[in-house]
Amino acid sequence: MITPQQQAQILDSLGISALNPMQEAAREAIGQDNDTFLIAPTGSGKTIGFLLPILGLLDADSNSVQCLILVPTRELAMQIEQVWKKMATGFKVNVCYGGHPMETEINNLSNPPALLIGTPGRIRDHLTRRTFSLDGIKTLVLDEFDKALELGFQDEMAFIIRGLRNLRKRVLVSATAGIPIPDFVRLKSPTTLSFMPEDETPRLTVKVVYSEAKDKIDTLFQLLCSLGPEAALVFCNHREAAERTSALLNEDGLYTTFYHGGMEQADRERALIRFRNGSVNDLVTTDLAARGLDIPEMKNVIHYHLPLQAHEFVHRNGRTARMMASGTAYVILHRNEPRPAYLDASLEIIDLPTDPQPRPTLPAPPDFVTLYVSGGKKNKLNKVDIVGFFSQKGGLDKGDLGRIEVQDFISFAAVKTAKVDALLERVKDEKMKGKKYKIEVAR
Repeated sequence: MITPQQQAQILDSLGISALNPMQEAAREAIGQDNDTFLIAPTGSGKTIGFLLPILGLLDADSNSVQCLILVPTRELAMQIEQVWKKMATGFKVNVCYGGHPMETEINNLSNPPALLIGTPGRIRDHLTRRTFSLDGIKTLVLDEFDKALELGFQDEMAFIIRGLRNLRKRVLVSATAGIPIPDFVRLKSPTTLSFMPEDETPRLTVKVVYSEAKDKIDTLFQLLCSLGPEAALVFCNHREAAERTSALLNEDGLYTTFYHGGMEQADRERALIRFRNGSVNDLVTTDLAARGLDIPEMKNVIHYHLPLQAHEFVHRNGRTARMMASGTAYVILHRNEPRPAYLDASLEIIDLPTDPQPRPTLPAPPDFVTLYVSGGKKNKLNKVDIVGFFSQKGGLDKGDLGRIEVQDFISFAAVKTAKVDALLERVKDEKMKGKKYKIEVAR
């Protein structure tokens, strides 16, 4: 068990003053001998809820993997890894997922981490290669278990769990209540913690915007203009629609990017980085972004296309009105479009101008532009190095730099738009820590 002093230090590292009731309940339940089934909505802090008690279960003298966390998406795997690293526990963590170099993962696993996070398919691949031992794994976490079942990972999870012969504790985490638990999980008399609201939180407001045209793109453009510089998540049902919609909005003068599961992993990460650091105002996406992503609190969610299932509508809306914040979900409907049963008939209707003239006032351009740096952690670069280089060699003042993200071999930094050209000119022939790196605007 971790001491109160250790917990206070970890919460301080995470920028949290105290655990919320769900996290307190999870800490107590997971610390006991029983299995735990945690049900709580998106954005409620479930990751910290299970990571904190898991820390208390780890043995500093063990040289093997002690806890395995299976997640349905690579984005969620990376998000959990980032939270663990912020906790500064002293225990090694590694992450495994498709699109990540297998050779890098195998090298990392040669010195086994205490905490291993991965997608079911990739972890199964490692087990068939025997790249790490299962003997030391005492704790299994199935995070976003409902999503993993929905995506069809039953066979992979069953294969993995069969190999965990020394397992003592199972923790299931879900954002959906009432899901059936398959027999392969072997959940034993779990402590069930449900923190799902009994009804729709009043902090979330859902409004309908009617479109006279079937393609609805002009209505979406007008709606985004009416929101001004506030960021928005725009949900589409298909990958091609997300790309096409983002391109049309950009042609009209907005600053958006798209995100979906068909993109290369590097492109997906870059899109999220630009959205997180404010280099683009809007992210046009599929349901992949409905949960499990490390993105800021959103005030606005827009359903450009409505999902087929009610639970996906709920998960999309879970990106706003999180914790104690308020938010609005906008539903764009064509006048003759059938309303799904899950959409309340009494929702407020927002009227936008039907005449495209005069043209709506465009939101102000983003304050920041994302710069790419061709070096990262494996090149011994960190945030302090980049800040110092851009300040001393690039002439940036405090406040000219926004969010910096350092990955294994590349980094990204948000720089005030007005300072980008001068910075690139100043640093084009300069070296950072004795080495010259490529630095350019990220696309």
